[in-house]
Amino acid sequence: MKLDVLNIQGSSTGRSVDLPDEVFGIEPNEHAVYLAVKSYLAAQRQGTHKAKERGEIKGSTRKIKKQKGTGTARAGSIKSPIFKGGGRIFGPRPRKYSVKLNKKVKTLAKKSALTSKAISGKIKILEDFTFDNPKTKELQTILNNLDTKKVVLVTGEYDRALHLSGRNIKGSIVTKANELNTYQVMRANTLILTESAVAQMKEKLA
Repeated sequence: MKLDVLNIQGSSTGRSVDLPDEVFGIEPNEHAVYLAVKSYLAAQRQGTHKAKERGEIKGSTRKIKKQKGTGTARAGSIKSPIFKGGGRIFGPRPRKYSVKLNKKVKTLAKKSALTSKAISGKIKILEDFTFDNPKTKELQTILNNLDTKKVVLVTGEYDRALHLSGRNIKGSIVTKANELNTYQVMRANTLILTESAVAQMKEKLA
């Protein structure tokens, strides 16, 4: 698949880039995409939730009433879960939500996501550019020139000024080619790849 290379004004440069079929033209595997997205979202959870159970509640362990003859249910200490202020039964405990995913499945999922974007025409190629200093307004102007919203801009190498410029644009992400994940690809309305990013993807994924 060949795509025209655009400049920051949104017009064609007269050059084109060939997207390799090994990355952007495979048979999409929806289940691999599902597993990769599930793994990513699970890894975002802190898992620091905690509720106190009866052994952790402050209070006396004295039996509050006799076992029989009261006409009500048996009861132990005031820390029993059936009383107000007592411990919680089977409360949440700190845990890890991470889901292990094999490297081959991750790669397949990323290729499937990239292929889906390519098939739907949601990929644009942009010539390499940079800023001397972070300039959010100028980056927003470039995205407006490309007529895109909720984008993922993928660069070849980490560009601090570019990264900081995109941090305050709502719904948009600036990331490196080797840090791009399946969730980001699927979430974006448009995927903008710089020429250096395409070259890195060819080397890494093809």
